[in-house]
Amino acid sequence: MTSTERFRDSPVVDGGTPESHWAGTTRFPALDLDACRALVLVAPHPDDEVLGLGGTASELARSGTPVRVVSVTDGEGSHPNSPTVTPAALAARRRTESDNAAAFLGLDRPTRFGLPDGAVAAHEDELVVRLRSHLGRGDWCAAPVVMDGHPDHEAVGRAAARAAEQAGAVLIEYPIWLWHWSFPGDPVVPWERARSVALSEECVAAKRAAVAEFTSQTTDLSDDPADRAILPPHVLARLLRDHETVFVP
Repeated sequence: MTSTERFRDSPVVDGGTPESHWAGTTRFPALDLDACRALVLVAPHPDDEVLGLGGTASELARSGTPVRVVSVTDGEGSHPNSPTVTPAALAARRRTESDNAAAFLGLDRPTRFGLPDGAVAAHEDELVVRLRSHLGRGDWCAAPVVMDGHPDHEAVGRAAARAAEQAGAVLIEYPIWLWHWSFPGDPVVPWERARSVALSEECVAAKRAAVAEFTSQTTDLSDDPADRAILPPHVLARLLRDHETVFVP
């Protein structure tokens, strides 16, 4: 069974693997941030950059390392059947949320590509070209792990891998939905490539404040079932640790 199938078969409302099951299993060898000369952090949707690697990006920015966030889509597809908000209005709201979140992390406003939410795979070649233009040799390119389970996340992961190879950049992969459908010791996950970034208290607080900006995703838009929160508390619990995880080459 593929990661996409495992995510599909474990709906968010069902809870997935509780954070309590992950406790004590997500500390890996330390990632050497001193080796990063510049970071290009690629997010499939506005908020992925914060949820997956916001603390690390903030740590790097505080140390003077250049950090650029690239938002591939505007996230207009998160509530496709909403009776209360149009895709265009939702996209505008999510852009504002991610701009505000970036400020909490000490980052510049994201660069936006505006590719269609839910259909990134159909624009993968274009995405490779556009990402390549933002990468220099030796830069770090961070993107969702290619087995994250969400089609847009996996398409962005594949495109980032190709762009990084072409540019001579270093690809690092961050998980988001993997924490939901996977489990400690899962043999399909390359844990031997996992590394941890311990976050300072300041960056933990900054990340929490940044995540709080994404009210379109963390709260119900209305009482209608189609407007339910995409990121309920049990999902956020796995993404608001005092450390972050990446997979290295």
